[in-house]
Amino acid sequence: MAFWTQLGLLLWKNFTYRRRQTFQLLIEVAWPLFIFFILISVRLSYPPYEQHECHFPNKAMPSAGTLPWIQGIICNANNPCFRYPTPGEAPGIVGNFNASIVSRLFSDAKRLLLYSQQDTSIKDVQNVLGKLRKLGNTSG
Repeated sequence: MAFWTQLGLLLWKNFTYRRRQTFQLLIEVAWPLFIFFILISVRLSYPPYEQHECHFPNKAMPSAGTLPWIQGIICNANNPCFRYPTPGEAPGIVGNFNASIVSRLFSDAKRLLLYSQQDTSIKDVQNVLGKLRKLGNTSG
């Protein structure tokens, strides 16, 4: 049999079946129309609103290092949306947290732990500890 003959017979069979099952035909046509009208009514009752372009602060992946990854999680926990591009969106920048407290803490710890004998950082530590003791005595 040719393609057009088979298609014609199939359409004739479908039409005959549908004509005998009128209730089923009405349901098959009315149900999608009902859902479509519900979607239209929801769209008309809640019109879309315009929102500005959203730029999120960059978050480093774990492969960038532990410190940038943790800073990205801690500093962007609330996931703010900015109207203009953030400084960390430039290519080649891993994080924009160079002046953060965590960065300074880790750089100071690195400097203290990797000091040489000629370095005076141990004296700096003693000065800092002395100042902390004085601060603790004045606040308490």
